[in-house]
Amino acid sequence: MISELRSAFNRQWTPERYRRLLGRLDERCGAHVGFRVCETPIFIPGPLMRAMEESGREIMEQLVGNPAYMAASESAIPDRFRARGEDSHPLFAAVDFGIALTAAGEPAPRLIELQGFPTLFAYQPALCQEYGAVYDLPPDLAQYAGGMDGEEYGRLFRSAVLGNRAPENVILMEIDPLEQKTLPDFLLTGRLCGIAIVNVRDIIRKKRRLYYRKGATLIPIDRIYNRVIPEDLENSGARAQFALSDDIEVEWAGHPNWFFRMSKFSLPHIVHPSVPETHFLDEGAARADNPGEWVLKPLFSFAGSGVKVSPSRADIDAIPPARRHEYILQRRVDYAPVVETPAGGTKAEVRILYIWTDRPLPVLNLVRLARGAQMGVDHNRTMDWVGGSAGFWTA
Repeated sequence: MISELRSAFNRQWTPERYRRLLGRLDERCGAHVGFRVCETPIFIPGPLMRAMEESGREIMEQLVGNPAYMAASESAIPDRFRARGEDSHPLFAAVDFGIALTAAGEPAPRLIELQGFPTLFAYQPALCQEYGAVYDLPPDLAQYAGGMDGEEYGRLFRSAVLGNRAPENVILMEIDPLEQKTLPDFLLTGRLCGIAIVNVRDIIRKKRRLYYRKGATLIPIDRIYNRVIPEDLENSGARAQFALSDDIEVEWAGHPNWFFRMSKFSLPHIVHPSVPETHFLDEGAARADNPGEWVLKPLFSFAGSGVKVSPSRADIDAIPPARRHEYILQRRVDYAPVVETPAGGTKAEVRILYIWTDRPLPVLNLVRLARGAQMGVDHNRTMDWVGGSAGFWTA
């Protein structure tokens, strides 16, 4: 989107440099990066980046500051997943913007979705640094928000994960973490924060306390950096000695309830210029004319699972009336092919990552590039110059 930087990058790119990027990432993470890493970062004009950062902040503060929304979102949390000790706002959050064009042909952000749940907060800085090193990117390009550098970001992230607890008593919790595609992020998080990565299946409960095993010693767990998606826990059949809804004595670094409170469920409640028209499927949107102009989404799914772009009337009618409250229809965003690559114009979705202590603080971004019908990596796996990426921008 910054034409001079884009042209210069495309001229100097080589397959050998890309292979070197992938090798350095694997070595740095300590595990193979199993999802597709794009050949290129993107270059974002400063005003566009700031507009996304501020829009995300406004949207989240609007939701949390709205008592009616907070009351309504109680219904989004299934009782079997409702954890105690909920914080007044999410600690980690991400807001996804598709890049479209205004009538004047200028790039503009359009909200796709948001989540009060952590994502690749340790992997993305590493990806940015490796892009910069392998491709000799100009050193004055920003990769952290707010003028932060890597050391400042590292301190902030560690503080958010650890709280005031000793690292030994804080864990990253996931289902079968060694088998997850996000393992590179887990390993980097463990090194950065000095915490153990623990399979939820292996956590031991004694009365109201949780423990993990370190050799022959049981270590009490005071705080959990939660990476378990609740539905995955249920669908995996993983047997754990505790449930999220149990009365247990533990702090959450990213309270599980915010996975539901700040999610696709939020979209119909938001009033903001960047937000496309969105309705719950059981509130009249199913009668909308031209269903092909919409996107049908289940409320709680990841990586595009169950999403139908331009659904047919039959797709909509096939959803039983009793389950229509579990879906939304969102006005389709026409992503613009704003990133010019050797494979042609490519669409971009920018996820702004926030750490929320006093206010939602934008810290990083995560980019997905695609030319398929959907943005997820799984929907573009046979293509080049698509996949997970990162944005650099001018101050």
